[in-house]
Amino acid sequence: MLISLPEPYGLPDDWLALPFNHCNLPARYLACLAFQLEPVALQLDGVHLMYADLFDRLDACPDRRTRRRCFTDFMAVRFHLPAAELPEVPAMGPVPRPRLHYGQMLLGWLFDSDNQQGAIWRQWVESRFGLCTRFYKEPITGPDDPAYGRFLHTAGWAGYNSNALYNQLDLLYSFCQYQLVRDFPLRRRLTLYRGGTERPSHSFEGQPVMLLNNLCSCTDNPEEAFRFGPRVYQLEVPLPKIVCYQQLLPSVLQGEGEYMVLGGCYPVTPYA
Repeated sequence: MLISLPEPYGLPDDWLALPFNHCNLPARYLACLAFQLEPVALQLDGVHLMYADLFDRLDACPDRRTRRRCFTDFMAVRFHLPAAELPEVPAMGPVPRPRLHYGQMLLGWLFDSDNQQGAIWRQWVESRFGLCTRFYKEPITGPDDPAYGRFLHTAGWAGYNSNALYNQLDLLYSFCQYQLVRDFPLRRRLTLYRGGTERPSHSFEGQPVMLLNNLCSCTDNPEEAFRFGPRVYQLEVPLPKIVCYQQLLPSVLQGEGEYMVLGGCYPVTPYA
């Protein structure tokens, strides 16, 4: 059931949240300022129950490097993915090469968030968190917009026959959340920066508010943010809205202090 949010916590745009999702909080709450001010932990439906063995193994790991190895090995075995560090087992036969897996999805996002992998990422965010895709190659104004149909077509075609790809992304997000609370045990938010050309379109108590697309790139280095546009804004991003970050899988997310962040309404401060 959706939470009725009074002003100023209501959503300024109907095309920000879907009426349903697959996590423990309603999409309207995730999209609005209330969540930014009082963030709570997010859990995707069924992930910790279905993959309890992974989290039991992570609990037994002594450090982040061991946890990282545990996660990548688990993903390789569970989804039968290529993994150079795992020994070959002849009885299992050759490892198939699925069209896409979570590692390729991360690389694709880094290369271009408007490519086919970017479309799949955004549809996964819609499915799991209920946050609407507001831009994919072109602005999307609502479910009847032809641009939305083109986006769905690309995401569906690109993700076809991709070996439980959404389940892989579910586990990547859940592992990210598991590690974040260990990397930042006393933090509820991280200060990140976003560069671009857009300007804040709303305000709250005199502070500019930006409506971000359902999945965005940010960085922890403001100088890196200037590479993506002349306007750089500082955001206080709740930990539950971080999907992946460079330190989680440094062999994949290299450079730029990359953070993949769920969108919605964000109070922002101009950096320069």
